Amino acid sequence: MNGILLKFRRLSVALVFLLGAANASQADQTDPRLDALFEKLRIAEVFSIAHATEQQIWIIWHEAPEIPEVAEIMEDGLQSMRESRLGDALEAFDKAVRRAPTFAEAWNKRATINFLLGDYPASIADVRQTLALEPRHFGALSGLGLINLKLDRKADALAAFEAALEIHPFLPVRFEIDALRKAVEGEKI
Repeated sequence: MNGILLKFRRLSVALVFLLGAANASQADQTDPRLDALFEKLRIAEVFSIAHATEQQIWIIWHEAPEIPEVAEIMEDGLQSMRESRLGDALEAFDKAVRRAPTFAEAWNKRATINFLLGDYPASIADVRQTLALEPRHFGALSGLGLINLKLDRKADALAAFEAALEIHPFLPVRFEIDALRKAVEGEKI
């Protein structure tokens, strides 16, 4: 089982990098372009198409709604993440969710910071809010899987990862899902 956790830890590092990589500007999870992009992602048959589509989705998700200062606050939080200043990042994302409570990516970024800080209950609460605002948020679902792995809730982790893979079939977790499934099935015996 340690091998599975080690592989998921590597995935979590990659996921945190991915979640912190984009910049903010002006749209959010309500952007009408997303429906077509999610359909394209769902039916993608090759990684290159899925990856390009995923990048387009992340760009839109990171576009802050037209609420004064939110884009700047998000950029401050992302910069703090890149510089491993987690307390400053948390402060920025706290401010972003207060200023724009319907902006899913602000909640998702705060979930990521809470995860990195080891505050798993807060991270789960933020993931739930992210998913309430954007049920197709494969990043939040993947994050929920990682949190559940940290909490040794393998069945819950598997459910979250499987839900993420239904939306985005080329997530890196696809390489490890069979091992986790076998571990969960072994627990049920």
